[in-house]
Amino acid sequence: MRRILLTSICFLACTVGTQAQRGANNDWVTDNSDAQRTATIKGDAKINKDSVAKPGAVQFLWKLKLKNTPNQLNNLSAPATLERLIGYRGFRMLGFIAGSGDNLFTIDTDLGRMEWEKKLPTSSAASASTLACPGGMTTSIVRPTNSMIAAAGGGFGPGRNQPAKSTVGTPWEGAANLKDVRPTPQFAGPPPGAQQGPTRPNLPPMGGGFGGSANVIYALASDGMLHSMHLSGGQEYQPPIKFLPPGANANGLIVVNGKAFAVAANSCNGVANGLWAYDFEAKQVQTWKGEVVGSAGAAFGGDGTAYVTTKNGVTAIDPKTLEAKGSYSASGQEFSSSPVVFEFKGKTMIAAATKTGSVHLLDAGNLSAAIATTPAGKDANPNALASWQDASGTRWILAPTDKAIVAWKVVEQGGSLSLQQGWTSRELVAPLTPTIINGVVLATASGEFRTSDSKMTAAQRAARSKPAVIYALDGSTGKELWNSGTTIKSFARGNALSGGMGQFYLTTYDGTFYAFGFPMEH
Repeated sequence: MRRILLTSICFLACTVGTQAQRGANNDWVTDNSDAQRTATIKGDAKINKDSVAKPGAVQFLWKLKLKNTPNQLNNLSAPATLERLIGYRGFRMLGFIAGSGDNLFTIDTDLGRMEWEKKLPTSSAASASTLACPGGMTTSIVRPTNSMIAAAGGGFGPGRNQPAKSTVGTPWEGAANLKDVRPTPQFAGPPPGAQQGPTRPNLPPMGGGFGGSANVIYALASDGMLHSMHLSGGQEYQPPIKFLPPGANANGLIVVNGKAFAVAANSCNGVANGLWAYDFEAKQVQTWKGEVVGSAGAAFGGDGTAYVTTKNGVTAIDPKTLEAKGSYSASGQEFSSSPVVFEFKGKTMIAAATKTGSVHLLDAGNLSAAIATTPAGKDANPNALASWQDASGTRWILAPTDKAIVAWKVVEQGGSLSLQQGWTSRELVAPLTPTIINGVVLATASGEFRTSDSKMTAAQRAARSKPAVIYALDGSTGKELWNSGTTIKSFARGNALSGGMGQFYLTTYDGTFYAFGFPMEH
């Protein structure tokens, strides 16, 4: 028996290590998935166009009502995910959610139960709350990652076909003795020649990409303190760090290449607008000041360069000095979306969109002019884009407008690149940035009542909003494969919904966490 157990453990370790070496990490670690803000999960063992299209295959799995009071229209973030926590009680799938009231929730997403929850202590009184400056925690929980650009993929990818098994305590109260859960093992490093972000000694635990997963999560509290915690139970990994001033309206928190980055907007509580960074090694805060737009913060190239969108265009920022390296601007056009970064035929490309929905495609090596643009439309106001590459090698850029998702293809003809419209979704009420899982586009009609009338209160807007609906679309044609119907009872807002391991998740204004996907038998 001992020999059988030892053999099983060795086989498991080899299997997990092999997956890590292949770069098969599909965790959602920050807003819009990764450091490039692509909102994409490249491989999934269960979700694909054929499986999703089968009647009854995709199901509503469970929902949890979380205890958090909204600040204005903000309530719960999209969850960061961990597809495989390996402890002595077996495998776990976890989702990490930030609540606007400085509340943290960790959910076992396989079993649909609370694993642990925590309220972050804050040292400053709450400032006056408005729609532009809602106060409270405004960023998601994140996991550390690096800036390397993962190879474009498709197909079924990694995934677990069996449910998690664990020893539990009282029903719905999480696992017994959470402090004893062992952290995720450190997997093998990247294969030879793999592109990697900069590395430096004495940095906090790293993860993401080819390197496997780190065992910590990060959260930015309303008082500007950056907390690092063990993901298994929420214990502080190191003392909280003073990052931003209290009351900032922060977005796009990410811990990448050993530094934390976040954008501050709307000059809330007197906090300077721009990109803020904390260097864990130097223990120093840096700021690049500017009117950054969009909802997903900075996007990163494989060399670590940070790209932000301002009203005037796109700026490349040196991640070490936080000084501008170059910029692009388009006369007479006002930008509104965060950038998305991807590789196309060996070059790093950037896309960002204007308030009128015009997508501008840029070569990171030469920001002096756009490579291609799409026609302007009516007021679209996209706050972030998504991008993916299909199995045939076609690169797609997806842009939400005020009423639909528009999909553009990057096309090369005669040595020149252009953006050609591929498809437009059905009409959607206030769509979120779409999520792509293994070629399936998850388009969320958020249902939020959006208006430019500054006199309308959050309560009035909430009352006029409608329940959200998720639509699963064929990423190459836009054909509808599935929808969530009337399951969701409130509206949603924020960035792209997250998912992984055959599931996808949406949080709503009324504090509910919904899970959809392929069920596992227990």
